[in-house]
Amino acid sequence: FTEKTGIKVRTVAPVSFAKLKAQVTSKSYEWDVSNAGIVEYAQAVAENLLEPLDKSIVDPAKFPPGNVTDFGVAGVSLGTCLVYRKEKFPNGGPQSWADFWDVKKFPGNRSLYNRSFTNLAFALLADGVPADKLYPMDIDRAFKKLDQIKPHIKVWWTQGNQSQQLIQDGEVDMIAMWNARAQEMIDRGQNFQIVWNGAENYGGYWYAARGTPRAKQAFQFLEFVSHPKPQADFVNVLPYGPPHPKAFDFISKETAAKMPTNPDNLRVSHVPNAEWLATRLPEIRERFSQWLAT
Repeated sequence: FTEKTGIKVRTVAPVSFAKLKAQVTSKSYEWDVSNAGIVEYAQAVAENLLEPLDKSIVDPAKFPPGNVTDFGVAGVSLGTCLVYRKEKFPNGGPQSWADFWDVKKFPGNRSLYNRSFTNLAFALLADGVPADKLYPMDIDRAFKKLDQIKPHIKVWWTQGNQSQQLIQDGEVDMIAMWNARAQEMIDRGQNFQIVWNGAENYGGYWYAARGTPRAKQAFQFLEFVSHPKPQADFVNVLPYGPPHPKAFDFISKETAAKMPTNPDNLRVSHVPNAEWLATRLPEIRERFSQWLAT
């Protein structure tokens, strides 16, 4: 961004909601811009932690509907998918979250992403709930199903590179992980399989932290990343899904087929209900943290 525009802005990969809130509360800004998934973004808006977008810099009329909101701009979509080591299952590996839960039919070490609502959704899918009936969530039912798999989860990972290391080293045989992280290793020759059935298709937004003294530069960055070519440049390196449809003019069909927004992948995935989750997220996170600790 700096090389192409000459504008300096401090960006950071997705941060925890707690870190965002602490920075805004203390008014001590380590970074100006970050991105958040749709659920965390909705919670941040509800708690007044984001700088209102300057629409004289980011003009909504220049972008597709929904790409620009009052507090941010749409970022890429990530698929959190079931991934397994193919050599571990020469006769075919797990093809659903129900299979992931079936430790007798598919023995082996397992790992899940340490994010509360993601695992609640996977648990309900494993318990037979259709993807279009996940919300409103039956939280008690989800935790009851999670109780079954908990003894078999070797690691609850928190960072993308950690998930790659776990399956690459053979520490786990199957894992819930981001599609581009898995695809990167497959493209390097690793013998892994991505299962899109039941995947979480998780979009998000770029935003500026409320009160940042570099808000103008932050919004110039947001304007830049909202255009098709910069989005295509990013997803051509990591095959996540760009929000601007014209980005696909700069993406090969082969690469597009690996993305969460590919129609075949999207059809068997689910999207978290941010509106339902946002106000319930603190309670859900707290219950999940306590559940993990017991």
